[in-house]
Amino acid sequence: MNKVKLSQMVIDCKQGKTGSERVIYEHFYSYGISISMRYSSNYEEAVEVLNDSFLKAFKNIKKLKEDNFRGWLRRIIINSATDYHRKNKKYSFIENDYDLANSEIYAEEVIMAQLSYEDLLQVVQQLTPAYRTVFNLYVMDGYKHEEIAKMVGISVGASKSNLSRARQMLKDLLKKTLNNEYSEAIG
Repeated sequence: MNKVKLSQMVIDCKQGKTGSERVIYEHFYSYGISISMRYSSNYEEAVEVLNDSFLKAFKNIKKLKEDNFRGWLRRIIINSATDYHRKNKKYSFIENDYDLANSEIYAEEVIMAQLSYEDLLQVVQQLTPAYRTVFNLYVMDGYKHEEIAKMVGISVGASKSNLSRARQMLKDLLKKTLNNEYSEAIG
């Protein structure tokens, strides 16, 4: 859908025209599910978060002032995912401040650069919901620890600690995954 047609669909949706919500939903579904999957343990949970996000978007579409539905929807999906986990209390955040050494961060970046998006998504989904949420907000979506703390309802130290532990857990999961793949390749 080109930009002009999308703008018209948003206008139609704001005016309550029949079918406009469906067109927007179908157009942005794959984009939205890709974001939602990063924050969810499984596909069903991701669909629940995404559908909740679309409901919020359509309910509040008249508040959209600029012509950036995609960015606006992204923000709603991220907020819906963090709200979902907070509401369901599926995790608890660690309240320690723990920093990673620069060499560990470099090693993580080298490993991650060698993985496909699908491989990385599968490994990230194995993180606990708390670690996955902070990791996604910080690394994938570029939020600062202060912003994450407010969004999720934790301290800045807890955000840093959860990110650190998520990175360590990811490294461990990636090593295991890469070792298994290497063993299968030579074995």
